[in-house]
Amino acid sequence: MSKQTKFDKRLGSIPSEIVTKIARIDELKGQWSASVNLSPYLLGRLKRSVLITSTGASTRIEGAKLSDENVEKLMQGIAMQKFADSDLQEVRGYYELLQNVFEAWDTIKFSENTIKHFHQELLKYVEKDRLHRGKYKSRENQVEMIDEKGRRIGILFKTTPAYLTPKYMQELAEWTTQALEKKYHPLLLIANFLVEFLNIHPFEDGNGRLSRILTNLFLLKSGYLYMLYVSHEKLIEDKKPAYYIALRKSQKNFGTKEENIIDWLNFFLDIILIQAKEAINLVSSENIETILSSKQLAVWNYLQSVAEVTPQEIANKTGVARSTVNKAVLKLLTLKKISRFGLARSVRYKISGK
Repeated sequence: MSKQTKFDKRLGSIPSEIVTKIARIDELKGQWSASVNLSPYLLGRLKRSVLITSTGASTRIEGAKLSDENVEKLMQGIAMQKFADSDLQEVRGYYELLQNVFEAWDTIKFSENTIKHFHQELLKYVEKDRLHRGKYKSRENQVEMIDEKGRRIGILFKTTPAYLTPKYMQELAEWTTQALEKKYHPLLLIANFLVEFLNIHPFEDGNGRLSRILTNLFLLKSGYLYMLYVSHEKLIEDKKPAYYIALRKSQKNFGTKEENIIDWLNFFLDIILIQAKEAINLVSSENIETILSSKQLAVWNYLQSVAEVTPQEIANKTGVARSTVNKAVLKLLTLKKISRFGLARSVRYKISGK
């Protein structure tokens, strides 16, 4: 069966809800392109924030322990001695590769060699992976689910045998490249690539992280430029159980007469739709002074004058009631103007990217 026939079979009769989601995503994509007028300074700050957030989220999905604040400190050269060396090495590799994609996506040509090169760059600091960076697996592997504490809690599925991996990857990369130039909508093709790539699981390690790097590249090259300003990886992390379930439901029928990827496609499009909506919120919220009340504006202005601060300190310095401060910081968090770290009584806030 040809790749074309297999792809058509997997999609089957596309449900109307899929068509509706794609249409809505593309509507918001057009709205973003037509109305984005954020200042270069703010766009740069948002991009730096997304690099931190995406790196933290993508590595935590695979069991790393670093918070976004830890990631930021690491990239500033601050020692993180309490974490495993492999976690620190994986974070650095992910951050730098994603940064390169963000800066040069329009000049990067997708190919099988690009996949291998990305894998080598992703793991270039990871000492335990030095022998298989950029090389397809030489032994069988399996996909395991990782809980929030980094523990392996179960096998999801077995992957493509190592001896078939080079053939399958060549076919997948070549067909995807050709298909992106033809009639199919790019979101359908990207979703299909991801579910098949993760089913093959071509490398000994780093497959999940690499799939998310490639997602950013594919979507940017397809014109979804808000990927730079809203973290795709964070949205995946927030819905990690559903992510694994959607993948498994679509992959379990591979190689049978019942192949389809509708469960995965629904999940993937839901994430892209959330991203698009958050991007539009950014566009509509640039002139923050026009959407904040006078007391909320006092909180915002004070936050800009300090490195970091507690809610009670904000209340003391501004004269704004603590309950109003809480509402103000919640709104600023929603607008992604500020970041929160710490918990309960130790919670603190600062301007995002500051």
